[in-house]
Amino acid sequence: MRGIERSMGETELCFPQLFNTSCWKPKRPLSEAVFINSLLSFISLLTASLNLLVIISISHFKQLHTPTNLLLLSLAVSDFFVGLTMTFMIILTNGCWFLGDFMCVLYSGLIYLITSTSVGTMVLISVDRYVAICDPLHYSTKVTVTRVSVCIVLCWSCSFLYNSLILKDNFKNPGKYNSCYGECVVVVSYIVGVVDLFLTFVGPFAVIIVTYMRVFVVAVSQARAMRSQIKTFQGSVTVRAKSSELKAAKTLGVVVLAFLICCSPFYISSLLDQSGSAGFTSIPVESWFFYLNSCLNPMIYAFCYPWFLKSAKLIVTCKILNPDSSDISIL
Repeated sequence: MRGIERSMGETELCFPQLFNTSCWKPKRPLSEAVFINSLLSFISLLTASLNLLVIISISHFKQLHTPTNLLLLSLAVSDFFVGLTMTFMIILTNGCWFLGDFMCVLYSGLIYLITSTSVGTMVLISVDRYVAICDPLHYSTKVTVTRVSVCIVLCWSCSFLYNSLILKDNFKNPGKYNSCYGECVVVVSYIVGVVDLFLTFVGPFAVIIVTYMRVFVVAVSQARAMRSQIKTFQGSVTVRAKSSELKAAKTLGVVVLAFLICCSPFYISSLLDQSGSAGFTSIPVESWFFYLNSCLNPMIYAFCYPWFLKSAKLIVTCKILNPDSSDISIL
């Protein structure tokens, strides 16, 4: 009896008026709750703000309208939504979901969409660098702004349709799999879960790793060629072109590596535990790494891309409101 009283004393109901059907949540000291909520709010605001700077920069300045930057724009959009969805974690860390069953499915669907588009964009980035390094003579004809734009639209559209299908049952009957009020659970079948794991993790990550291994091998051989004494005018132009592409490949390589490191724990845990259900009333540690990656990407740009700091300064000082500001030289 004392054990039961102690257990109930350390928890409380999400909905006290629904004693028999409400979920229980652990009690936390006020100082701990304030710290967690403040930290999450800061990270959420920082992630959304930094990625919004990237979105405005690439969208506004014409000089940044390149195929590679459009891929960064797509990634920034998904990271921006990650920053927005992190505000829901303030609710989730309290151990209860108060926004209703439909919002639960909508929130989980947005997480699925962000995950799929991020992985798809990373695959496109690796392919972009593969063509730029391994086939530089045909890069400008193979990889154009129009083609990249079409690929990005297809990536987002396919991700939306795909995740709508796998969560169709949850959208039709929101809250069907909740065991109590205050819980947020979505369920997909075991087979769908396995297929999803291969489509959004095993397959794409294999493509990314193999592609960048090839890029790395070619980049090393080109770096050695650059050290040789080439005196001809044509040779010097070729070296400069390769140097710029190699620098971009290194920067995007850091972005891809950070993505793989941050997201692998999340997918590996899913691989080890294929129960077919996902509960959102608690945030596992591996998920934090996934969300952290969205905040890291703009920081990587700040250190590796001089144009990002220049454009951010123009945006913060509102100079982009001036006429013809989109034509300002950023590079």
